[in-house]
Amino acid sequence: MSTAQSYAAARALHEARVREGWRALGRKIGFTNRSIWARYGVYEPIWGTVYDRTLIHAPAGSCSVSLEGLMQPRIEPEICFGLRAAPRSSSAAELLAAIEWVAHSVEIVQCDQPGWKTSLEHSTALNGLHGRLILGPALDLKDIEHLEQRLPRFEMILRKGEAVIDRGRGEIVLGSPLSALGHLVELLARQPEAARLSPGEIVSTGTLTDAHPVAPGELWSTELVGLPLPGLRLRFT
Repeated sequence: MSTAQSYAAARALHEARVREGWRALGRKIGFTNRSIWARYGVYEPIWGTVYDRTLIHAPAGSCSVSLEGLMQPRIEPEICFGLRAAPRSSSAAELLAAIEWVAHSVEIVQCDQPGWKTSLEHSTALNGLHGRLILGPALDLKDIEHLEQRLPRFEMILRKGEAVIDRGRGEIVLGSPLSALGHLVELLARQPEAARLSPGEIVSTGTLTDAHPVAPGELWSTELVGLPLPGLRLRFT
């Protein structure tokens, strides 16, 4: 498939899900972390859709997450934005004006290929490899001082049990999670058939670490250093 054909396949999957009663709530951006491109054979960001059936709220910062039905699930800690308006351009000022709140999210991605040997076209057609999105407590944009400057610099710590498995900084996702949102705005503008971002949507901006395999019975947690957002504690079933 070409890239255009793979997005057409993703759109057909989306339309089938909508007919079955699924409700789209926002987007996930994938492969914004350049450090993992060679590992997975994908060399540019992609996007997929987040649904009411894939979003899990964790308002207290912890929850149980079922992995049932997911293929080779892996965990990805991210930053998520809630939109008050549709961004009109990818400039930082326009993006900040469109954001209502900021939250920490964890995406569980999946892949049906042995050894996670995927590609740009395959990942796109499979809705950006999206499986679940766990959304932590949100903070209003106005309650986070100097957000634009802090987003590239903060650190994400990922733990399995008590062991630190990985670390990453905000700059790893295209320079900043804010830049990742801007990239999505530009990408959608180049896709005539794609719906533009709209008020009320959530956008998760891509993993700040490598994607690590998870399994039922495991307890994983995250910690953010440099942003006033709480980490998440997730027990997988």
